[in-house]
Amino acid sequence: MKDEAHGSLAGPEPSCREGFGRDRAPAERGLDESGRIDRGQAPDERGRTGEGARPAAVRGDSLVRSDSLVRSDLMRAASTPTDSTHPDETRPEPVRSAAPAGPYAAIDLGTNNCRLLVARPTPRSFRVVDAFSRIVRLGEGLSSTRRLSPAAMERAIGALDICAGKMVARGVARARIIATEACRAAENGDEFLDRVEARTGLRLEVVDRRTEAGLAAAGCAPLVDPHCDGAVLFDIGGGSTEVVWLSRRSAGDDGPPRARIRSWVSLPVGVVSLSERHGGVSVSCEMFRAMVDEVCAMLEGVRQSWGVRAPNRMHLIGTSGTVTTVAGIHLGLSRYDRTRVDGAWLGASDICEVVDRLMGMSFEERVSNPCIGAQRADLVLAGCAIMEAVREMFPAERLRVADRGLREGMLVQLMRADGVWRRAGRPEAEPQDACS
Repeated sequence: MKDEAHGSLAGPEPSCREGFGRDRAPAERGLDESGRIDRGQAPDERGRTGEGARPAAVRGDSLVRSDSLVRSDLMRAASTPTDSTHPDETRPEPVRSAAPAGPYAAIDLGTNNCRLLVARPTPRSFRVVDAFSRIVRLGEGLSSTRRLSPAAMERAIGALDICAGKMVARGVARARIIATEACRAAENGDEFLDRVEARTGLRLEVVDRRTEAGLAAAGCAPLVDPHCDGAVLFDIGGGSTEVVWLSRRSAGDDGPPRARIRSWVSLPVGVVSLSERHGGVSVSCEMFRAMVDEVCAMLEGVRQSWGVRAPNRMHLIGTSGTVTTVAGIHLGLSRYDRTRVDGAWLGASDICEVVDRLMGMSFEERVSNPCIGAQRADLVLAGCAIMEAVREMFPAERLRVADRGLREGMLVQLMRADGVWRRAGRPEAEPQDACS
């Protein structure tokens, strides 16, 4: 994810990643679901776009089962006060007169994962009091059927029910609950949303890609080196990948640093969809190269149109299970440790070495690796292919690893809208990150 167009992809000895061509047709701009790059559309009340969208309750509101008065009282208090359809995290939000007494919560239901964070504000950020993550593969088979399968829906509903229980147990006062690419693309997405609400009481907000890019930027803004000209953030999901060119504003008196989005693009490809098209259990050098080429074709011309600076004046930020896995393997972790991974810096040679190691592993070896495991073993190489495509199109000398993203972005926006940091006072000075 960060080196010269080709140089970062080839180690001292020949590898599967050598020889990626640049003679590709430019990708089309302006998204449709068949494979063009998304620049975002205005969503309807539920956050969906295009035909078949239907009105719903206020986005972010979370309703609960009629048989649970406790959940009903809790979820009526949960709301989304910000106009989050705008991707630029620097846009002013309305400030509430008082922050809620209870903690905040954010749920991100993606194509591959269901994730929850529950947190309370601190003087300059927030403190996580509960978390949950489960691989549900909601988008399994979606690329070929255009529908969410019954088994996938059941897995997701089971995970969401656990999230709802945790929110009740923690006394959550305000929440935002979103779904992304799988629910955007599925023909039976509305049916799934109704089933979720009936079974768990949670009302999902299906966000568009513009909003998704903005939330990722909000969550990762503290990792942008303020001494660089900017950073290219990429968020590899199960069904889509958001790439955002951003700069960072200095921290003020309203919480964590903000990010200014200069431009963004959303690619209709993620680890689940790419591995289903090319394979994930056994991946040859030719298959890996084909995956990289497919993603590079989508990004062709984007870097030039954005005017991204010289490699030594910018860096990459990667947020996804793929990037954190690469970092964990590079660090030699016997088990995953977020405190060592989040915010870590990787050099180009570090990434090349790990990708080559992964390409040399059998499926069984990937399963047994403590930083990969059985649930990611067939997806990690597709993720590496997306990462390598970003590195080729946006060469940089360094990559910062982010074990954070949409959930953190939602929490920051909710807390900032409540004015919790303005009341708490000006944050402390930030640590220095040198950018040569």
